[in-house]
Amino acid sequence: MAEKFIVKERSKLLDFLFNHLKGWSKKTIKQRLQGSNIAVNGEIITKHDFSLHLNDVVEVGVVKKASTPVQTLQKVEIIYQDKDIIAINKPAGLLSVGNTTENKHHALAILRNQLSRGKKEVKLWPVHRLDRDTSGILLFATSKEMREAVMDKWSDSEKIYLAIVEGCPKEQKGTIDQPLRTDEKVYRMHVGKHPDAKPAITHYEVKQSTSDRSLLEVRIETGRQHQIRAHMAWLGHSIIGDERYGTKGEIMGLHSQKLTIIHPLKQNPITFEIDAPRDFYALLR
Repeated sequence: MAEKFIVKERSKLLDFLFNHLKGWSKKTIKQRLQGSNIAVNGEIITKHDFSLHLNDVVEVGVVKKASTPVQTLQKVEIIYQDKDIIAINKPAGLLSVGNTTENKHHALAILRNQLSRGKKEVKLWPVHRLDRDTSGILLFATSKEMREAVMDKWSDSEKIYLAIVEGCPKEQKGTIDQPLRTDEKVYRMHVGKHPDAKPAITHYEVKQSTSDRSLLEVRIETGRQHQIRAHMAWLGHSIIGDERYGTKGEIMGLHSQKLTIIHPLKQNPITFEIDAPRDFYALLR
């Protein structure tokens, strides 16, 4: 549910938000504004210098109108592209690549079809994967060699996520250093020491809290399967909508917001960043 404010005196929208959203960082407020999470008198506004007038209604945390179902999605949003790598904004609910039950409608197939012209089919190699219900940055390479070049320095990459979790962690900042291992029978991870477990390190910082939920910025040093989901559940603050490690919900509160890698050809750091959609932030309320 959106939070509503009535304007009592004329001002610019960004100044109004700074004054009324107590406990929010200026960076977070700007991200909400740029991400179309703010409405004035029912209309989405993204301009920070938008003029407010007496008795205007400002809504924060606006839920976007129904988007195209992922089952019928024909295109994905490309946020970066050159001849070596392509980064997209994968919507929640879409597989990264095909599996045994779905081999046509997934991010790789959609992007490949989107970029192909006529009979000349574009070939792509996934650099990494996101869980079906995780939204955000997904990276592909245009050749096997480029994929290998990125993966050779993957340990130097920085991976930052946004997560909305149950409750509020006791510490404003923290690190979870707990190994993970795959269950032999069920598709999930176990947390804790075990001969088969692999090291996994997750750093988190609380960015915003309500009475029963929190928005976290999460940085992972390792990239184990379900790492953030399993670690947050172990901490006692499972991710909203995560049926496997917590409670089922309409959408899951996990978004890949920022990824920095070493470019496979240029050999310089390159950063991709995309804010979470409005329905993600709506989970906080």
